[in-house]
Amino acid sequence: MTTSTRGTAHGTRGIPAVLVLEDGRSFRGRAYGAVGEAFGEAVFSTGMTGYQETLTDPSYHRQVVVMTAPHIGNTGVNDEDPESQRIWVAGYVVRDPARVPSNWRSVRSLDDELVAQGVVGISGVDTRALTRHLRERGAMRVGIFSGEALADEGMMLAKVRQAPEMQGADLSTQVATKEPYVVPAIGTKKFTVAAIDLGIKGMTPHRMAERGIEVHVLPATATVEDVYAVNPDGVFFSNGPGDPATADHPVSVMRGVLERKTPLFGICFGNQILGRALGFGTYKLKYGHRGINQPVQDRTTGKVEVTAHNHGFAVDAPLDTVSDTPFGRAEVSHVCLNDNVVEGLHLLDQPAFSVQYHPEAAAGPHDAAYLFDRFTSLMNTVLMEGQRA
Repeated sequence: MTTSTRGTAHGTRGIPAVLVLEDGRSFRGRAYGAVGEAFGEAVFSTGMTGYQETLTDPSYHRQVVVMTAPHIGNTGVNDEDPESQRIWVAGYVVRDPARVPSNWRSVRSLDDELVAQGVVGISGVDTRALTRHLRERGAMRVGIFSGEALADEGMMLAKVRQAPEMQGADLSTQVATKEPYVVPAIGTKKFTVAAIDLGIKGMTPHRMAERGIEVHVLPATATVEDVYAVNPDGVFFSNGPGDPATADHPVSVMRGVLERKTPLFGICFGNQILGRALGFGTYKLKYGHRGINQPVQDRTTGKVEVTAHNHGFAVDAPLDTVSDTPFGRAEVSHVCLNDNVVEGLHLLDQPAFSVQYHPEAAAGPHDAAYLFDRFTSLMNTVLMEGQRA
């Protein structure tokens, strides 16, 4: 939720701004980007780079992102790195924005881009103190106010508390494509995948295309019939925003895929959808995982990966036992080493798995890129078994 006025970025930097949290704590700073007011859920991202990919990740819809790294905007903005067609964050909080961007690919400054897209931000904030507050108190609603939106703090706090909460929010249809589209395979086509767009990042179908997969990206409202109309060798469920407890339609579609035993892969929101489809619950994390430096162990290999995350909800599944589900036995395949949150699920009796983090790694480390190869191997195995039959 954003109301903003546009202008030149450097013309807004001297304008006073204030950030107000729903528990009453406030932080004063200066306008950064558009001037006006913005509301959302306050969350923090620990990445030292990759701000352009973060801003354009649809999973951040209706969230105000606090960057814990102090220097933001150093490399400007280019036209190659966005993960979607627009910025999705509801607001942006930085400590020390770059005065002049410096990178050979930069075509404009970050604050100019925020102004152009009407994104209200604030700079000069002690983001370390703000992050510590969110870690202690949990993610919460927040408002950023600047220019004519500045008012008595009591009035601003009342506006923040009127904003919708993230728990119970059904948002995937707001960010997903309205019409199907195809991302062609790079080189020789080997497989066809139907990808349910719940807020998909552009790098995800690209990673599959690199492996010879033709990706048919379908709207979040796609039915089981729509999925199988493309004659897929595999089905993919993407990342996305909102509370997975509201995602009854994607859960129903996934159960239809599981009934047909088609190779299945889910990322982030897709992991939560698989959890629900198997009969597990989901819950809201206190402050979530966001950034590009989260340690996760792949329990199938014992390997520890440094991974990219963006999730505020998680699957409630037993860590150390195999569970019986309507679709066979399931186990937790990946776990976060910081807090033992479930980071992946794996079915033992059919070709389906998911992870809670982002193996497409835009931005972030490439430790988990093998998961796309694992998906390819599953499709190849099922295809070979079908030919032998």
